[in-house]
Amino acid sequence: MKYNKREKAIVLLADGTIFHGKSIGKKGTAFGEVCFNTGATGYQEIFTDPSYFGQLMVSTNAHIGNYGTHSDEMESDTVKISGLICKNFSFSYSRDSAEGSLEQFFDKHNVLAISDVDTRALVSYIRDHGAMNALISTDVDNIDLLKKQLAEVPSMDGLELASKVSTKEPYFYGDENATYKIAALDIGIKRSILKNLADRDVYIKVFPYNAKFEELEAFKPNGYFLSNGPGDPEPLVEAQSLAKEIIARNLPLFGICLGHQVIALANGISTYKMHNGHRGINHPVKNLVTSKGEITSQNHGFAINREQTEQHPDIEITHVHLNDHTVAGIKMKSKNCFSVQYHPEANPGPNDSNYLFDQFIENIKNA
Repeated sequence: MKYNKREKAIVLLADGTIFHGKSIGKKGTAFGEVCFNTGATGYQEIFTDPSYFGQLMVSTNAHIGNYGTHSDEMESDTVKISGLICKNFSFSYSRDSAEGSLEQFFDKHNVLAISDVDTRALVSYIRDHGAMNALISTDVDNIDLLKKQLAEVPSMDGLELASKVSTKEPYFYGDENATYKIAALDIGIKRSILKNLADRDVYIKVFPYNAKFEELEAFKPNGYFLSNGPGDPEPLVEAQSLAKEIIARNLPLFGICLGHQVIALANGISTYKMHNGHRGINHPVKNLVTSKGEITSQNHGFAINREQTEQHPDIEITHVHLNDHTVAGIKMKSKNCFSVQYHPEANPGPNDSNYLFDQFIENIKNA
């Protein structure tokens, strides 16, 4: 039985705290910033979301792997998390349409995962002490060496990761005969975003993270899009310059998550690393324009400065997070530009915010 072969494993946090568990298949050590996701479903989409690059994912859901995996649920070509920490790992699965088990999926993508961890205690600790670097390892007899290795891992604060997940060469998505064309900057884009745009009669050309405005402009797009992605937005000076150029020309611009933060920085609004971020499919947001509430899918560890946003003469806050009142959406008063800090494409998550893609198309029509 697999259960008899599983070895002891640990979660080691940067402050020296240790949580114990058992390995799932692969042996070794994986490093990253530890964070948690509160979603009860959608684990494959989460694991393949480029925004999670460089992070050790703690699942608050008690069971992971119980419905297997399917190729339609990939948000990128590979697993992007550094490793998984969970309570109960399902080696078998019950969904008829699944193409394989999560264990097989992790073996294929060479992912280290550990289970049987007291995830409630771990998440509570992260909530109290904040997101920090950590490792998971089966090398439980060499704690001192692991601590030394962990101390050398760079902090997420100030870390540029978009270049690690961005496309190397431009590519196209959708029907080339579509009514609208959009140039998208890939700083960690999810496939579901591209699908949502394509479903709205859009042909997209996706560009690398460091593409210049002239390259995007040569596509003769009707609008521009800045994607989600991992890491700190401040080092993305090329993306910020691109956003400034698009805004200066008053061209239709939409940003999601990291793209939202880049737009804020392009307007002189600073960003900061959050205590433990927002990650899950059940985050409440209020639309200040309509006064309606939305349940949203979120995945970010940085946010924009609310005080600076409120004081900016050309920026209006359109959405706020109801748990901590952080800025969840903005629009420019004099330019055709808006952005949100969450994921309207969901996958996983509710569809409350799909209208934002329609709003982008309307902005293009009215430009």
